[in-house]
Amino acid sequence: MTGYAPGLQQVGEGFYAYLQPDGGWGWSNAGLVVDGEATLLVDTLFDLRLTAEMLRAMRAAVPAAARIDTLVNTHADGDHCWGNQLLGDARIVASRRTAMEMGELPPATMAALAEQAPNMGELGAFFLDCFGAFDFSGIELVLPQHTFNGQLTLSVGARELQLIEVGPAHTRGDTLVYAPGAGVLFSGDILFSGSHPIAWAGPVSNWIAACELILAMKPEVIVPGHGPLATPDAVRELKQYFEYLYELARERHAAGMTPLQAARSISDDRWARWGNAERLVVNIANIYSELDGEQRPVNPLAAFEQMAQLAARG
Repeated sequence: MTGYAPGLQQVGEGFYAYLQPDGGWGWSNAGLVVDGEATLLVDTLFDLRLTAEMLRAMRAAVPAAARIDTLVNTHADGDHCWGNQLLGDARIVASRRTAMEMGELPPATMAALAEQAPNMGELGAFFLDCFGAFDFSGIELVLPQHTFNGQLTLSVGARELQLIEVGPAHTRGDTLVYAPGAGVLFSGDILFSGSHPIAWAGPVSNWIAACELILAMKPEVIVPGHGPLATPDAVRELKQYFEYLYELARERHAAGMTPLQAARSISDDRWARWGNAERLVVNIANIYSELDGEQRPVNPLAAFEQMAQLAARG
C-alpha cells in the first residue's frame, strides 16, 4: 500500500515508528521506545543496508538511540530480525518459539535463491518480484539470548512494556509489544495494514483470537508489521477478513476445490484495494488444514509456487 510517508515518525512521547512503504513483501516496519537514556528497539529489517539506514535515522533524531539496550524480535521472519547483528551488545528478547523458528531459513538460503531465480521460470520471476530489492549477502543470524513463553514485562526507564505471545498465527511465536500507559501497540505481523496477511503457521482461528485480544486492549495507535500506522479499526477489518475467508474456504473445501482453485474462485472485491492478493492461496490452505483437524505446516517452496501461479493468472 502506497500513500504514506517513509522513515521515522513519533507516535507518542518516547515512542517512534519506522515505516517502509509500500509495506509489501519484505518492506517491514520497526519501532523505538525511549525514556531518558534507556532504549528498546522493536525488530530489525530485512538486510544490513536497510537496518543501518534505520539506525542512522533513529540516532539522528533521538540521541539516546546511539546505544540500543534491548531488541525485541516480534517473530522469526527475516524482515524482522536479519539486521540483528548490527545491534552490538543489545540484549535480544523473543518468544521461545520465535527463537527456535529463526534458524530454519538461513539468510544464505535466500541469497542462493536470489542467485538462482533467473533460471527458475515463473517461480523465479515471482521470487525476484518479491525479494529482488534486498541484499542477503553478509548477514549473520544473531539469535535472542533471552526467551519467554506467554507473557513478559520489560521496563524502558520508567516505561512498562508488555510482551504478549499470541502465536502460532502468522508464525509460530508471534509477539505483541504493548505500552498500556501510552496506548501504543507494536503488533508485528499480526497486523498487515492495507494488504493481505499470510498465515505461515496458523491456525487462522488463533489469529482471529489475537485480533479480539488487541481490540480488548483498546490501543490508540498501532504500529503494524507492514503498512501505514493504524487504529483498532484496521484490526477489526482484519478479523472480518479472516472470518469471511474462513466461511468461503469451508464452502470450497466441502466442494472438493484445491486451495488454488478456491483462491481463483473468490471474486468479491471487498478487499480488492489490499495488496498481495496472491497470499489468499496460502491462507486458504491453512484454513483447509484446520478444517481437516490437522494443522499442517506450510511448505514455503510449495506456497511460493502456488502464489506465483495465482499472481500470474489470477
